[in-house]
Amino acid sequence: MSKPREELFITDFHNTYKENGLTLRVIELFKKLIYDYFRNHKRKFPFREKITPYNVLISEIMLQQTQTGRVSEKFSKFIAKFPDFLSLSSATLEEVLIEWKGLGYNRRAIALKKIAKTVINDFNGELPDSLEILKSFPQIGHNTASSILTFAFNKPMTFIETNIRRVYIYFFFPNKSLVNDKDIMTILKKTIDNNNPREWYYALMDYGVMLKKVHPELNKKSAHYRKQTPFNGSTRQVRGELLKLLIKEGKMEITKIQEYSKINDMKRIKKILDQLKKEGFIEIEEDTVKIAK
Repeated sequence: MSKPREELFITDFHNTYKENGLTLRVIELFKKLIYDYFRNHKRKFPFREKITPYNVLISEIMLQQTQTGRVSEKFSKFIAKFPDFLSLSSATLEEVLIEWKGLGYNRRAIALKKIAKTVINDFNGELPDSLEILKSFPQIGHNTASSILTFAFNKPMTFIETNIRRVYIYFFFPNKSLVNDKDIMTILKKTIDNNNPREWYYALMDYGVMLKKVHPELNKKSAHYRKQTPFNGSTRQVRGELLKLLIKEGKMEITKIQEYSKINDMKRIKKILDQLKKEGFIEIEEDTVKIAK
């Protein structure tokens, strides 16, 4: 479809939706455009190739706060090291953090190890296909639980992430600002492909990625839009640097951590170390720090 023809199609869609509302014809037009694009521009990722509940869990947790390109690089290596729930549950935290390096938000690595242990101990090594049970796991809220059920079990769940939000704002709220997710969800429920929700959500996400390039400001129309805070100098950056240092050096005295990390604020270092201890990343014995077992 050439660009002028696509623009005409979108204009026709907006006019039809404005005049008639969310009719069956509008829904069919919407699905046709999304699927037509997907057939010609489907993105390829290792986590879309071999679909298992375990692989989907790993990729969905990775994708929570990390770009798909980076996840694509790390996913295969992580799966090669920990191919199933048993291998992940029995690994040391240090081993998991080493493979997680570069993905950021390291608490997700701890969560995955805890989930793997729970699946082995309580569910005979099989990831449950229950929304409520998945939501009871660490680091899994409604959206992540729903995406896991959709991609792992092809269940027609409803959830919104940034690319999906962008698509629905573009098609159904072209002249509105401060679009609420509740309004998007109302339309999403009526437009989901119940026969193949997995492919439908893949298609929505891929279309959303294209829209980001063509219309980069779309998500700023969301009522939930928040500008990302700078990474350099942030607590998140310091946490990552401290964990990286401990993995490399092993046990370290707190005073040595200050020397090696080149962070002059000892009060800040101790505060972050206390946070890491509470979250299960590290153990502190007197003035010595090490990665938790």
